[in-house]
Amino acid sequence: MSQNDQQIADDWAAALAEQAIDDIAQPAPLEELTDDSKPISDDERRKLDSIMDIPVTISMEVGRTQISIRNLLQLNQGSVVELDRVAGESLDVMVNGTLIAHGEVVVVNDKFGIRLTDVISQTERIKKLR
Repeated sequence: MSQNDQQIADDWAAALAEQAIDDIAQPAPLEELTDDSKPISDDERRKLDSIMDIPVTISMEVGRTQISIRNLLQLNQGSVVELDRVAGESLDVMVNGTLIAHGEVVVVNDKFGIRLTDVISQTERIKKLR
């Protein structure tokens, strides 16, 4: 391992150790849900029911980077790949490849999850499709 790779690995280890101390999962404050919408018609309900069971793929993106195929083939266990995001920056929440929200990683019952911090408006999502 080169000195630069060792320095990067040491930086990651220090950051992870610091995060382990700072990140004690706590319940998120949630607002009370209210139903202030108007009732929908039977026709609208049938249309909505027809799409409710369509599966979609949801993914969380930590960051991206571009590397050459040569460098890709040299990756092995313990290799570190630098991403285009800084530590603490929110993750992108994608549905079928479309950005719908930003969030932060949480741990719930020893499993990773994501707490949404910013949901992209429908208007913004439609603009990005064009």
